[in-house]
Amino acid sequence: MTYVFEPPPQASAAVAGSDARFPVHRIYCVGRNYEAHIREMGFEPEREPPFFFQKPSDAVVDNGATIPYASDTENLQFEAELVLAIGKGGRDIAIAEALDHVYGYAVGIDFTRRDRQFEARDRGRPWEPGKSFDQSAPMAAIHSASEVGHLQAGRIHLSVNGAMKQDADLSQLIWKTPEIISILSRSWLLAPGDLIFTGTPAGVGSVTPGDEITVAVEGLEPLKVRIGPPA
Repeated sequence: MTYVFEPPPQASAAVAGSDARFPVHRIYCVGRNYEAHIREMGFEPEREPPFFFQKPSDAVVDNGATIPYASDTENLQFEAELVLAIGKGGRDIAIAEALDHVYGYAVGIDFTRRDRQFEARDRGRPWEPGKSFDQSAPMAAIHSASEVGHLQAGRIHLSVNGAMKQDADLSQLIWKTPEIISILSRSWLLAPGDLIFTGTPAGVGSVTPGDEITVAVEGLEPLKVRIGPPA
């Protein structure tokens, strides 16, 4: 097969204990999946069906990177998240079978241009300007489920320059990981290589160039990134 120009490299994420990389197909994100975070965003939590948005696959950034402060924003914010890595695809996946489709788990940040997100929300427009931008999905290495099991509980926390900002437990997820996979697969055909960011706890906040961010989930490799000057 020939192309009119050289195709870009395959987006990928690191795998713990291996030189092999996890090829990224799509990145799905769950909105408003911790009650305390829903309240800090100005809403009352209700167990209504979850909603999803996407990031480009090449938004993934490896652990330890310096990430330029994002363009087109004056309010870049962090959101600590547990990330699911899908190893087996499917559609209309039953909740009881959902975890069979998980390759592994990782620590991630859903970086958000909060001013752009709020503008879109207030005008009834899609969230892409606030969420789907370059280098907005840094991740630590993926640990296979065969190594760490299926994470249903455990501490998740984020600090900026050593100061704790987010501190919660995965058990506080409104929609649990099997439910997320099952519901998502009703609207999209999940494929090996898909990543699912499962939502963030309360305590989100802004960063500035020079800030060092550390995110950890119990049982997984921590994620550390630095915010650099604008590109």
